[in-house]
Amino acid sequence: MNVMCQRPFTQALDRLRAAGLRPTRQRLALAKLLFDGCDRHISAEQLHGEALGSNIRVSLATVYNTLHQFTDAGMLREIVVDAGRSYFDTNTSDHHHFFFSTSGRLEDIPGHMVAVTKMPDAPAGTEIQRVDVIVRLKG
Repeated sequence: MNVMCQRPFTQALDRLRAAGLRPTRQRLALAKLLFDGCDRHISAEQLHGEALGSNIRVSLATVYNTLHQFTDAGMLREIVVDAGRSYFDTNTSDHHHFFFSTSGRLEDIPGHMVAVTKMPDAPAGTEIQRVDVIVRLKG
């Protein structure tokens, strides 16, 4: 089917189904906001504001729950920059981040640009899942 002829929620619906998530009204609406466009970093509060601005009636708690469900399903990556301050990244590929402390902005660093040359052994019964590097910038 031609992308231009698809229904407004087709792409969001396909993503939810591929991740094994039931396409509820709120999940569909939030997925459309998150994934229709370029990759980006967004906080729950920012997404909540976008939802309200688009006349999507959803609570902040539901936004948080949905973002965590999307993260658990592999649709997003959570980037914790400070205690109590997280962003959700629509780009789930191998990459790292610059964090601009003054503005709170995140910017991608391609995965091949960072090399971790030594890692400790993972504790018994565990394995290293992923290494995330956040380069914090000031000024």
